[in-house]
Amino acid sequence: MKKIEYFTKVLFVAFVFLLFSSFSTGAVEQFLGLPVIPGSHVTFKSDVKIELNTSLSHDAVLNYYKKALSGLKDVKFRDWDNATYIEDDSNRPWHSITISKDNGTSNVSVVIMKDNWTWIIGTLVLRFVGVFVVLLVLYAGMTISGKIIDRFVRKMDSKKAAG
Repeated sequence: MKKIEYFTKVLFVAFVFLLFSSFSTGAVEQFLGLPVIPGSHVTFKSDVKIELNTSLSHDAVLNYYKKALSGLKDVKFRDWDNATYIEDDSNRPWHSITISKDNGTSNVSVVIMKDNWTWIIGTLVLRFVGVFVVLLVLYAGMTISGKIIDRFVRKMDSKKAAG
């Protein structure tokens, strides 16, 4: 009798496991909170970047991500000659999606990237240095113009004193 109870418990656990595992296979894989196109082939994956190829057309992939990102604020779509660039300007875990237009094959490549601290710090340093370069140019221009005006005023004063 104990063997039958044990057997029914094992069957019940196996049935529940199969039931839940069938639900999870239908779920869409995600990377950094973005859905990955079903049926695509992942060529590279790290913590900050995923590259994949799909046999779908560029327009089909673009429509897939437009539908997936509909309703989100601060998402910009940029149409370039060789790719479509989708950029997040808020604080989501992902930063950009690049969808190639024509890479010489029938496959379309999709690259999803996370924000890069090197890029963030680099732009901040560039802006910081740029402000001081502009201030230095303004200082040099004002110094030169001040010396020219000073010479002109001294000549005028010397003519007034002599005349």
